[in-house]
Amino acid sequence: MKDAAPQPIYLSDYTPPAFLVDQVHLTFRLAPTSTRVLSRIAFRPNPEAADRTFFLHGENLRLVWAKIDGKEVSPEITETGLTCPAPDAPFIWEAEVEIAPEANTALEGLYMSKGMYCTQCEAEGFRKITYYPDRPDVMAPFTVRIESDLPVLLSNGNPVARGAGWAEWQDPWPKPAYLFALVAGELVATSDSFITASGREVALNIWVRPGDEGKTAFAMDALKRSMRWDEETYGREYDLDVFNIVAVDDFNMGAMENKGLNIFNSSCVLASPETATDPTYARIEAIIAHEYFHNWTGNRITCRDWFQLCLKEGLTVFRDQQFSGDMRGHAVHRIEDVMALRARQFREDNGPLAHPVRPESFVEINNFYTATVYEKGAELIGMLKRLVGDEGYARALDLYFARHDGEAATIEDWLKVFEDATGRDLSQFKRWYSQAGTPRLSFTDDFRNGTYTIAFKQETPPTPGQPDKAPQVIPIALGLIGPNGDEVLPTTMLEMTEAEQSFTFGGLSARPIPSVLRGFSAPVILNHDRPAAERAFLLAHDTDPFNKWEAGRALAKDGLIRMVRDHAAPDAAYLDALAALLRDEQLDPAFRALALSLPGEDDIAQTLHDGGHTPDPAAIHAAAEALKDAMADHLAPQLGALYEATACPGPYRPDAADAGKRALRLAALSLLSRVDGPARAEAQFAGADNMTEQFGALGCLLDIGAGEGQLATFYERWRMERLVIDRWFGLQVAHAAPDRAAALAAQLAGHPDFDWKNPNRFRALIGGLSANAAGFHHASGAGYAFVADWLIRLDALNPQTAARMSTAFETWRRYDADRQALIRAQLGRIAATGGLSRDMSEMVGRMLGEG
Repeated sequence: MKDAAPQPIYLSDYTPPAFLVDQVHLTFRLAPTSTRVLSRIAFRPNPEAADRTFFLHGENLRLVWAKIDGKEVSPEITETGLTCPAPDAPFIWEAEVEIAPEANTALEGLYMSKGMYCTQCEAEGFRKITYYPDRPDVMAPFTVRIESDLPVLLSNGNPVARGAGWAEWQDPWPKPAYLFALVAGELVATSDSFITASGREVALNIWVRPGDEGKTAFAMDALKRSMRWDEETYGREYDLDVFNIVAVDDFNMGAMENKGLNIFNSSCVLASPETATDPTYARIEAIIAHEYFHNWTGNRITCRDWFQLCLKEGLTVFRDQQFSGDMRGHAVHRIEDVMALRARQFREDNGPLAHPVRPESFVEINNFYTATVYEKGAELIGMLKRLVGDEGYARALDLYFARHDGEAATIEDWLKVFEDATGRDLSQFKRWYSQAGTPRLSFTDDFRNGTYTIAFKQETPPTPGQPDKAPQVIPIALGLIGPNGDEVLPTTMLEMTEAEQSFTFGGLSARPIPSVLRGFSAPVILNHDRPAAERAFLLAHDTDPFNKWEAGRALAKDGLIRMVRDHAAPDAAYLDALAALLRDEQLDPAFRALALSLPGEDDIAQTLHDGGHTPDPAAIHAAAEALKDAMADHLAPQLGALYEATACPGPYRPDAADAGKRALRLAALSLLSRVDGPARAEAQFAGADNMTEQFGALGCLLDIGAGEGQLATFYERWRMERLVIDRWFGLQVAHAAPDRAAALAAQLAGHPDFDWKNPNRFRALIGGLSANAAGFHHASGAGYAFVADWLIRLDALNPQTAARMSTAFETWRRYDADRQALIRAQLGRIAATGGLSRDMSEMVGRMLGEG
């Protein structure tokens, strides 16, 4: 008999907690198979709650005893928690439970990672540690005592006492249980300090396993820069005496912002020139900043319920994007952010997993840690800032911190501070939070008697559960460029509020070329059939860096679509435009490197699908390869000199300037290898003194069907570096020929180093195959079967990671009938698996259209 389907939870059903918490005291007596957790919690009735049922969440706990005001009680226990009669007055709850961290393979709650005790409590992991009202709107100060013979015992807040075999920590700031953290193990610290704007000294520590301490310098520097930036840009000062970061090998996420004790996936902390690439350094910098910025936007002000997840995540992503722009250049960083948004969030918005930035319901909250909540949520913050201006944004943020510090807030609270600070009515803007899908923006234009008129139309396609969409507020940054390349209208922010709306500009001597959506001022798809000559003109003359890049991207995409659909030859205008761009040494090398990258094969598939065509992954891959060959032939006279000119002499530096040069050098090497063969890439691989150039050269070799010997050499050299070997697994499958990808993935899954229980290693291999669009979607269906096999296997141990990886199948309805049948069969096989997790059950049901 099949278990009843998990029931959804609805935003509209929110009710205040029955009881509030004034103080939490926890004692942990650590043991791998039998950790004891003693809790002493001061409760009081919530006067705003109609229901006074005393319910505490709890899962997989063995209750040893429980007391209320010192008297033993016998609660009624279920799979989800306990209920117990409680006084209608303040009281003390005490309990002792037993848990088994060693057996916790889901990596939620308290678990072990290679001998280290570690916690992950967001979103609902604390209920696997002890009985507690595990919801974000219950906030309290925590005091924690840890008893163990391990040398390092850490928790939230400030250290207040320690002795032989024990340590005590106190966090004076009220926090929800999801921000609780504990770490215990054999660790060493890189230590430093930071002087706050008010003159307080904060001790900083990055804790790692012995042997990894030489890879923490960049993370420490990024932390100190983040702290200073938050003071200078947002006026936010750190509020504890110590800030600890711990690097953990087995971690489902990138990092977690637990108050004063950030727990990081090792891949987001550890870096050295020999073992980390430039993108890894940039990612570490951004994630360090993101988790630190959460101290105010997520911790001091948290979300009332999990439907408000975008409140803390969207705002904090926007803040880390601002920081990264300041550190690495806003133009290139904005392009990279939009590329990521389109690759992940637009894909999500165009399929069965589409959901609003603030969902209306969920079955398993872990499934809503999505690109829509994070990246689209950040775009909404950016749009607000553009609409109200820099000064209005600053006033609103100051009011937000003053009004809601120490509270659990909602999207309504967030928008209200903007309305109060700026006087604007944001009721229509709120639709961005409640409507799913990516709006399509199109325009027509006209020029008569010196007056230019541009008419916009917006339309958002139906998404699951939302067939009809109302017009949204769209900030459109517009510039006009004259026929001689001069800018006749500098960037002007238009505010579109209707389904169709026109804007007029007079006093022009000639018809201008519009530069629309500068800086990607709104997360929309711009549909406009421009002539190739007009796109080339914008690529040459647009003063907005984003739209300059976008013009080249559109030329490439238009050409690829014609190559796939009409078997056309590569577009000569695009190739000529690239040659001119490469000659422009005034352009940032990082910008030129991005201009040389083609739209992804998944992006082309979605564009074809949107245009009413059924995409053929094999034909798309063939067209992309043909265009790369054509680029290599056409640009060959420039590439050799460009490759030599972008070498970075002297010691490796992870700064933006050198990283940009290396990115352009590798882009040139990739194309050169197609015309000159493997010799240059082999020489770079052998002589590289940093991972960026060695790993990049290896990728160039694999792209042209070479590199077998270098793969073996790479493995032998780096086999003891777990994070490097993650890349070794992923690179091979991502670059495999489509007809070999699934077989190679299966072969690598049998490799002794394929530790599939480690999320990083699992993501590297299975994610590498999923990212190889033509390989994953090979007509044999072997890729589908391989991924499904491993999702089923991992779901039994780690449902959270398995469910997130299942999004490989989310675009299945865009393909031909044969591929749809193959994918539907695999989704059905997953759905029919006995004991399937709530996480996976919800994801598969949504993809199949059953929920």
